[in-house]
Amino acid sequence: MKLLKGFSGRIIEVFIKIVALISILPILSVLLYIGLKGIKSISWTFLSSMPENGMREGGIYPAILGTVYLTILTLLIVVPLGVLTGIYLVEYSKKGIFLRLIELTILNLAGIPSIIYGLFGMALFVVHLKLGVSLLAGALTLSIMCLPVIITATKEALQQVPTTLREASLALGATKWQTIQRVILPSASPGILTGIILSISRAAGETAPIMFTAVTFYIPFLPESIWDQIMALPYHLFVVSTQVSNMSREIIDGTVFVLVFITVGFNLLGAYIREYLKK
Repeated sequence: MKLLKGFSGRIIEVFIKIVALISILPILSVLLYIGLKGIKSISWTFLSSMPENGMREGGIYPAILGTVYLTILTLLIVVPLGVLTGIYLVEYSKKGIFLRLIELTILNLAGIPSIIYGLFGMALFVVHLKLGVSLLAGALTLSIMCLPVIITATKEALQQVPTTLREASLALGATKWQTIQRVILPSASPGILTGIILSISRAAGETAPIMFTAVTFYIPFLPESIWDQIMALPYHLFVVSTQVSNMSREIIDGTVFVLVFITVGFNLLGAYIREYLKK
């Protein structure tokens, strides 16, 4: 009987491993295909020069720079807002209708399509607040889109910190904020970083939210301030794939490769920091 149970347990374990492998094979296949197709188009000229001849020649330097600027500015805006909101919900808020209303709002925001964020950002930031189509308007729009993920991740990470750590810190004479800053946040930081990584990776690859708020088809200069329009890799890829006739396949493959490389790079950097904090 024990032998039979051991054998059936082994079969289940092997089955689970096979299912897990099958689930990640499509992702690995896509990454491998993009890598093999796109690496052939990568050169220093392609990465460091301006587009020419209606996007059909030259490089994608302004689109790379615009994507990096947009992602970093979004990060600077959304992380403090998301983390502080999560801290409030767990450490300071009291159960009641107001708390339930906030949680319901966060859940609804997480399910809104990205194109709605783009239209909302255009109406609020571009038109009403008169920021114009600019780097700042795009970053604010992406920040609203990323907020639910970061708030939820922060909230769950803080709730997983044992209550005994809070009680021990308070018993030693620390204030509530000192306890949060020096005990709770360091313990919850890996989970918080997971939410930040997921949201920023999504922001770096989104097209719809920035289509109406930040990007333009082509600009012959690099952005000098947050009030300037930018080029960005997701929108640039959309334009060269659908709007430009007789477009070189090498440029499209190279743009896809760079966009995926930047997105995966943000993920790997965040994962490294998360593992470092865990240790």
